[in-house]
Amino acid sequence: MRRTAAKAPAAAPQTAAAGADFPRSAPAAAPAAETPAGPPAPPVEAAPRRELRTEFPFELPRGYVDDAGTVHRDGVMRLSTARDELIPLRDVRVQENPAYLSVVLLGRVITRLGTLPSVHDGIVENMFASDLAFLQDFYRQINAEGHTRAAVACPHCSEAFEVELGGSRLGES
Repeated sequence: MRRTAAKAPAAAPQTAAAGADFPRSAPAAAPAAETPAGPPAPPVEAAPRRELRTEFPFELPRGYVDDAGTVHRDGVMRLSTARDELIPLRDVRVQENPAYLSVVLLGRVITRLGTLPSVHDGIVENMFASDLAFLQDFYRQINAEGHTRAAVACPHCSEAFEVELGGSRLGES
């Protein structure tokens, strides 16, 4: 049977009626109203909005040296997405050498480094080892709600200290 223009509007009331069984919430900041029992109810205050921070500045310990000899130390890394962690797994270099995962992943999430026009895995693979280790730790920190440390106490002397809980490689927890 073919649907005609005359039958299409009839579907709208059915959809509205089907949703009528579900409770609807009131607006967050409803005006005060008289209640049958007495004084007006206080207005409902909306919780303060917390903005999600998605980019984080960093400074490399040594810095990336480009072909012209310029040292680039200041940069910005963004939060990683699931896609950022999945796409490198298809990369042949990562399949041949799993340690290359962090290089490809960092090349995706570093959005700025000094005055370089773009950052990619080729830049990351030419960084000093200390800068790579710094970026791996920084990646773990910003993608694990700000830190990967836990406060603990020594069972013998009760001295309080922090321990690092991060995994050994990016993409692994």
